[in-house]
Amino acid sequence: MKALRKFLDKQKPNFKPGGKFEKLESTFEAIETLLFVPNNVTPKLRGAHIRDAVDMKRTMITVIIALIPALIFGTWNVGYEHYLSFGEARDFWTNFGYGLGKVLPLIIVSYGVGLGIEFLFAQIRHHEVNEGFLVSGLLIPLIVPPDLPLWELAVGVAFAVIFGKEVFGGTGMNVFNPALTARAFIFFAYPSNMSGEKVWIADKLDTFSGATPLGQALVGNFKHFPSVHDMFWGFIPGSIGETSTFWILVGAAILLITGVASWRVMLSVFAGGLVMGFIFNLWGANAYMKLPAFEHLIMGGFAFGAVFMATDPVTSAQTKTGKYYYGFFIGLLAILIRVFNPAYPEGVMLAILLMNVFAPLIDHIVVNSNIKRRMKRAAMIAQ
Repeated sequence: MKALRKFLDKQKPNFKPGGKFEKLESTFEAIETLLFVPNNVTPKLRGAHIRDAVDMKRTMITVIIALIPALIFGTWNVGYEHYLSFGEARDFWTNFGYGLGKVLPLIIVSYGVGLGIEFLFAQIRHHEVNEGFLVSGLLIPLIVPPDLPLWELAVGVAFAVIFGKEVFGGTGMNVFNPALTARAFIFFAYPSNMSGEKVWIADKLDTFSGATPLGQALVGNFKHFPSVHDMFWGFIPGSIGETSTFWILVGAAILLITGVASWRVMLSVFAGGLVMGFIFNLWGANAYMKLPAFEHLIMGGFAFGAVFMATDPVTSAQTKTGKYYYGFFIGLLAILIRVFNPAYPEGVMLAILLMNVFAPLIDHIVVNSNIKRRMKRAAMIAQ
């Protein structure tokens, strides 16, 4: 590492104003701070400042580490579901190798297009490169089908970065979650490759049903519905990273232990989903409403959305109380949309995007409520 540090220090003058590559200063800074924690300190001016080695890049890398369990399992599951459709049972490495051939190109295209646009905007603005896409670049491939055409993914990523982030000012200023913005764009622009029974299993045998649990529940096909065991562990068709609730929860544990994600949001999303599920159980107008409430939490992208999407610190509510309301309504709306609207069986995507819009309003109401309560208390003390 010392040799690498010396090499970077030697090259740094070339990227400073007046150097041969001064126009690429933002690019060099992004690479340098990714490899090494910056040694800059806050100037000793007025006020208190926190000095910590955990900067934005280190936080984003923690999220990436939390995504790895779901990524590895999802990659294996792509191969497992493919060979299962042909009635074949293969060993772990064969399944994983096949899945890697499908997943790796998606990741490469996602990072290539997204980071390319991020670097371009940074150079044009003469700003530092935003770190946010380090996570979005991996999230996007995990929430799409394994056989999604790469050019469609590229268009979706470009849309998300340009219109979901950069037009608002970059990382920290965006209103909508970039990864879900990409998925929503692809879903509405190319619906045939984001829905139905053909897209969730890579190169499947035509006579084999590739319906996800959500797709089966939507049409009332509970005769061949997957078991709770299979849905929890992830032995089902679906988006690459969303199938295994167990490995998603492992990622959740990493985020909570490191303090990167808000347990208030995460817990309230699951609570909201359970409440809506229980309401439907009491109603019981059809077979879908009678589905046990807890099964909604392990179907589709609900768990993935609760752990990795709803907890996005930029687009979620900022106040402690607001986080409870924000997460609860996401869970509530996700199940409501899922059951009532057959056009959008995966309700968690729309629920999170909708609550992204209302997050500032929730914080505004919470803050004003606290101000009124304190003023009332101060008035009572004055009397």
